[in-house]
Parts: sequence; C-alpha cells; structure tokens
Amino acid sequence: MKKQHISDAVIRRLPRYYRYLDELHSRGIVRISSSTLGKRMGITASQIRQDLSCFGEFGQQGYGYNIIELRAEIGHILGVDEPRRLIIVGAGHLGHALLQNFDFAQGGFRLDNAFDVSPALIGSEVNGVAVRSMDELEDYCAVHRPAVAVLTVPKSAAQEVADRLVALGVDGIWNFTNTELMLPERVFVENVHFADSLLTLSYRISKELNNDPKKG
Repeated sequence: MKKQHISDAVIRRLPRYYRYLDELHSRGIVRISSSTLGKRMGITASQIRQDLSCFGEFGQQGYGYNIIELRAEIGHILGVDEPRRLIIVGAGHLGHALLQNFDFAQGGFRLDNAFDVSPALIGSEVNGVAVRSMDELEDYCAVHRPAVAVLTVPKSAAQEVADRLVALGVDGIWNFTNTELMLPERVFVENVHFADSLLTLSYRISKELNNDPKKG
C-alpha cells in the first residue's frame, strides 16, 4: 500500500467503484477512462485518480482502466478475495430479510449460521442458513472464530449482545439496532440507521420545495 493513512472518505468510495465496475463487467465492457467513469458515477476524474493513487498505480494514459483488472485490485484492497466468516445475531424480521436477500458472499463473507433467542426460530433454516440458539454462541465462536457479526437484535438488547460478541473475539459489527454502541477502539463498527437516511431524504425534498414555489 502506497500510503499508511487513507481517509475515511476514500475508503467509503471504494465499494462504489467496486460495485460500478462489477456492473460494467457484467455488461461486457472491457475498459473505461477515468473521465467516463467519473461522469457515470457523479465523481470527477481527478477525484478517481487521486483515490486510486492512494493504493498504487492503475490504468494507462490514453488507454484508461482495464475493468477486470481494476475490479480485482479494488476487491483485493477491500478484502473480498480473503473470505471472512460472518454470523447474524437476531433472526427476526430484519435478520430474516438479510438472510433471504443479501448476498454476503459477493462481499467476501462466509455466512453459515444465525443466532436467536426465540424457540419459534431456533432449529429452522433461512436460505440454507441454520438458526441456532444464543446459548450455543460461545461454543460456536470458540471453534469457528467469526470475524464479523451482523447485529439485528432489539435496541434494548444491543449493547449487552455487542459486549458479548466482543468478549468472544468478534472484530467487526454491522449494527442495524439504531443505537450507538460503546465498544473498545479495536472493534470496528458500521452503523446502519434507516431513520437517518429517510430524514436526509426528507430534508432534501423539503429544501427543494422551499426553493421552488411551483412545487409547494
């Protein structure tokens, strides 16, 4: 890696590059310039070149980027080619929806178990993934050492369950509980707040309406 410190803004753009390159590849496109890529993604060409320069030299002047090669390089940077074991804790409505619809393997994760406290869910399977009792969590983690836990438990149980996962050696939590977790700095947390996203959309619509009386 060319630089030791990469800004959070750059890191958050990498999955967008990877996803878009994947779409281009699926459409049979072989190469693309930073200018064309930027126009399609709403990012300047210089921003793309600057972001990628953080990790090395990509593309050729007058040729652009080979989509397969750049996709593979960004996938490697993101760790997609190093599968990590992942578990879902909380197999209720949201957890069930993720199990049923989200392609964790595409992101480089191996999901083979979910955990819940509900007797109605324990012992069932969702999309080929077994739902096990929370009583089995310690034994499972001791043997399989999952790197990431998707947390979809009720808000009231979030901190307690997160603490339990950290004590079991989980390195990262994808947090859907709509609560801020207090965890050691060594644990990486990505918070997904649906309400925040919806309120941001509301703000943008309201601002547009206020600026355009015809839409009021």
